[in-house]
Amino acid sequence: MTGYSELHCHSTFSLLDGASHPEELVARAAALEMPALALTDHNAVYGAMRFVEEARTAGVQPILGAEMTLEDGTHLTLLVEDETGWFNLCHLISAARLNAPKGEAALPYVVLRAHAAGLIALSGCRLGSIARALLESEWAEALRLARDLRDLFGPDHAWIELQQHLLPGDETLVAGLVAVADAVGLGYVATNNVHYATRHRHRLQDILVCIRHNTTLEKAGHLRRPNSEYYLKPADKMVRLFARYPKAIVNTGRIAARCHFEPQYGLQDLPTYSVPPNTTPAAYLGTLCAEAARQRYGTVPDAVQQRLAYELDIITRAGLANYFLVVWDIVRFARNTDIRCQGRGSAANSLVAYLLDITPIDPLAHNLVFERFLSDERRLTPDIDIDFQADRREEVIQYVYERYGHDHAAMACTFVTYRRRSAVRDVGKALGLPQHALSAITSSLNGLEGKRSNPVYRQLTDLCEQIKGFPRHLGIHNGGMVITGTPITRRVPVEPATLPDRYVVQWDKTGLETAGLVKIDILGLRMLSLIAEAVRTIGGDRDGVLPATFDDPAVYDLIGRADTIGVFQVESRAQAQLQPVFQPQHFADLIVEISLIRPGPIQGNMVHPYLRRRLGVEPVTYAHPVLEPMLADTLGVILFQEQVLQVARVLAGFSPGQGELLRRALGSKNAAEAIEAFHAHFVQGVLSQGIAAGIAEEVFDRLRAFAGYSFPKSHAAAFAVLVYQSAWLKAHFPATFYAALLNHQPMGFWSPAVITGDAQRHGLDIQPVDLHRSEGVCTVVEGGFRLGFNTVKGFGEASITRLLDAR
Repeated sequence: MTGYSELHCHSTFSLLDGASHPEELVARAAALEMPALALTDHNAVYGAMRFVEEARTAGVQPILGAEMTLEDGTHLTLLVEDETGWFNLCHLISAARLNAPKGEAALPYVVLRAHAAGLIALSGCRLGSIARALLESEWAEALRLARDLRDLFGPDHAWIELQQHLLPGDETLVAGLVAVADAVGLGYVATNNVHYATRHRHRLQDILVCIRHNTTLEKAGHLRRPNSEYYLKPADKMVRLFARYPKAIVNTGRIAARCHFEPQYGLQDLPTYSVPPNTTPAAYLGTLCAEAARQRYGTVPDAVQQRLAYELDIITRAGLANYFLVVWDIVRFARNTDIRCQGRGSAANSLVAYLLDITPIDPLAHNLVFERFLSDERRLTPDIDIDFQADRREEVIQYVYERYGHDHAAMACTFVTYRRRSAVRDVGKALGLPQHALSAITSSLNGLEGKRSNPVYRQLTDLCEQIKGFPRHLGIHNGGMVITGTPITRRVPVEPATLPDRYVVQWDKTGLETAGLVKIDILGLRMLSLIAEAVRTIGGDRDGVLPATFDDPAVYDLIGRADTIGVFQVESRAQAQLQPVFQPQHFADLIVEISLIRPGPIQGNMVHPYLRRRLGVEPVTYAHPVLEPMLADTLGVILFQEQVLQVARVLAGFSPGQGELLRRALGSKNAAEAIEAFHAHFVQGVLSQGIAAGIAEEVFDRLRAFAGYSFPKSHAAAFAVLVYQSAWLKAHFPATFYAALLNHQPMGFWSPAVITGDAQRHGLDIQPVDLHRSEGVCTVVEGGFRLGFNTVKGFGEASITRLLDAR
């Protein structure tokens, strides 16, 4: 590889230090015709997958690495040469993070020594140990450190790093580093310690440094970089800077040519579920489903047998049997320990998920489409989201840790990014603006509008616009767990979370998906906690209290008169306005109702056409009679994502998997070419069935208009179960319902004051908090309920425990 390649580059994922996104750095490298670019964020690979994807698209070779902070505070640049190097880098970053307070890193030298294989080491910037020794005029120490580096990584994998930022002493330092390299038999290489793609971002980088150190520009002189030379420079400029050392430029290409690793994992990285002897995961999954089918249906209908065989075939071909067993094991633990849970999302389209008791909905009874979840054409790992009662979700997480160990399980991370108010607050503080002025700006949506004539506020506006979307710090995903068969730190680094004994991987949901690492969502839902408490209060086993069917007129009457405060998903003002008009009569109506008041259907103009047809204001029509069976529930309006697949299959002869690919293309903002290809295929398919071209165009136009806004019926169906159950409890056991509702706040749309007011309107006797009679939580009494100490503002769990113990 010829030309200059930058091997030391920081993105926004060097948190509050790098001032350009990975995509911006790649775009600049491509514009400079740079053959390769390394991403070496501080002790992290947060942005690695975004970087790799963008580099692939731009035709720039991505090189992964990190600038490590050692336990003595010095820096070392590490580049990944091969898979072994990636494993070791992940381990080193994890060790450094676990050896320091949250957000910091300190890599023990003994750990580095044991995990150097597959890595190329560059000696680092001015904070590197060798450069620091030279800056302190300790020549002998610099030689010793260089020999240690050579002996640790080997002469072919250790390089002396040269940087020239036009600072006083840079030429002397570079000459000294070259002399050290020659003395110990190492090569040297030029880098620019890039912190922003183009020079103009240096002002923003100064601001980031101030935010990180909680200071102002005026006071941060010793912390800020002294000039704006830390940008991605073209090859000719780097050649001029290192004219005396041409090998330093050539060696960037030599190193880049050796680094060709990109993370790509898959289902094989899950732990292997232990199945009985002489069987396979696929066979065992089939056995479990067959037994469950007999329990649920008695004599198993032919349609169920056919659907089950079809799903199991696709699951087996996709290599997903073990994945289903791992998820089933988690759900089984919850069921066996009386923790309420249910799956939702596209997984509710699966009969296998229903039979394994992962989801609560029979997909055949509700005309759900398996291919919305999984198909031969779409081999992406399916996403099974499982809600657990919120007050006991931690038990499920701890079960996963206990079963697989902390070495094999961690939570996905999230990135807390800058938005308008947080940007104004932090940037304004760095600029030295008074707090009262910043408070006034952040409290008003157009707080900066009247200040644009002031140059300081113009600068604030510009910097806030630049920093928008930058990651500020790491968060923890609500429930996404990564579970691996091999130690997780061989796949992706981990670091401590804020919660004790909790760890997060350094990739968020998108990064995990791109790399192919499977995430299992273990989510908390307070409504499940309410239902669990209500069932315990009423008495009976877990499933013996709640109705097994969805045909109680009292439930639909309650919803139809908008008596829905506290009822899951249908208590908002918008839903309350809809219900008297909608008047649901059946479970299918609930599925439609909770799907209508969503951003997608509202933006897609689906609500009013449906309501006009339901009220008889306009006739129910279908573009062609063959569409009636799949659109009848929604009166001819395409409301559900699953309907897109069904329409494409029946009208144009698409396979269900092709229909799902069409739906995804229609819902994407960047799929114009794919949509046109599908359009031609769709029209041809319609014509081949003897249907007029005009109908083909009309239906495709409807799909194009609505598919991007449609809602998953499977998700709505799973949530409709909770709508029905919570409404049933309110209709038949109101005191129990309200007490449990107050015990699991915050939840839903309304405050405790509104909830208690609603209970009084229902004629319940609400007894006040009593020092001698109240419990820690609200409790049911004859004719109503008594408020618990948990309703007293400022009276926390510890205080309640002390009071009850004393009493």
